[in-house]
Amino acid sequence: MFKAILLTRTEDKATQAAVTEVDEADLPEGDVTVAVSHSTLNYKDGLAITGKGPVVRSWPMIPGIDFAGTVTESAHPDFKAGDAVVLNGWGIGETRWGGLGAVARVPGDWLVPLPAAFTPAQAMAIGTAGYTAALAVLELDRQGVTPDKGPVLVTGASGGLGGVAIALLAKRGFEVVALTGRTQEEGYLKSLGAAAVMDRAEYAGPAKPLAKERWAGAVDAVGSHTLANVLSQVKYFGTVAACGLAGGMDLPTSVAPFILRGVKLCGIESVYMPKPERLAAYELLARDLDPNHLTAMTDEIGLSEAIPAAARLMEGQVRGRLVVDIAR
Repeated sequence: MFKAILLTRTEDKATQAAVTEVDEADLPEGDVTVAVSHSTLNYKDGLAITGKGPVVRSWPMIPGIDFAGTVTESAHPDFKAGDAVVLNGWGIGETRWGGLGAVARVPGDWLVPLPAAFTPAQAMAIGTAGYTAALAVLELDRQGVTPDKGPVLVTGASGGLGGVAIALLAKRGFEVVALTGRTQEEGYLKSLGAAAVMDRAEYAGPAKPLAKERWAGAVDAVGSHTLANVLSQVKYFGTVAACGLAGGMDLPTSVAPFILRGVKLCGIESVYMPKPERLAAYELLARDLDPNHLTAMTDEIGLSEAIPAAARLMEGQVRGRLVVDIAR
């Protein structure tokens, strides 16, 4: 038996979440078993635990789309007992039992080695949010967005994805502007490397088809009107990496930025990203992300605290990242 958060569904389709004991014999099939030391609360996890979004597609479910831990059993050639590993995505916490429990069993192809630069807790401070931010920065690189071409914008800046994106871009020499609804976090955002902070209200209304050129590129975690306004201000041949929908799934824009300025909108899909790209993202994080920034953007909680924390996350009361110590 091991301790985990277990989500169940009532007859009226309401989600119930509880910390309980789970039988290890009920774990799904897989060639690697991991003793999970740390997980994290992402936006998806908040939706799943509170029942505010249709994230869970198989019941009952252990939520948690990320975990870090140590291999205890392996039939996979790349891993052996004692190896430190990380997993992000691949449908865990949605269609398959996830990381908010003390034991996980998964296909070894889904795992990546824990970089030596990070502890398991730091890997979860990065989590899917930070790993996705790294993928977005790599995409801007591929599209030729460089510091000499002008400032870059990061939306949803006070969240975990935004914080890591700011830190990585600043490390690479970009002038980074942070867009946030919590302008009281200006000091925190500047400590990560933001050169300036803007109120998201400026981008909350309908966008013009084209506005004055402002950004060489952007990392957007918001979508909807925010993304539409960003696109209208991107410079000729600039790129926006879209990797979130905190403001909505709609995109009320026109073709004008794309056909009149050659702007590129690149979607960042992180859940089923092939392993080579995952390894490249972690290589970037290990090289360019200062672990001190992780400390500044992270709060650590125990497994028993994760359920109420998920409610706070959904209410916009969480800054940065929440790391879950499974043993607490």
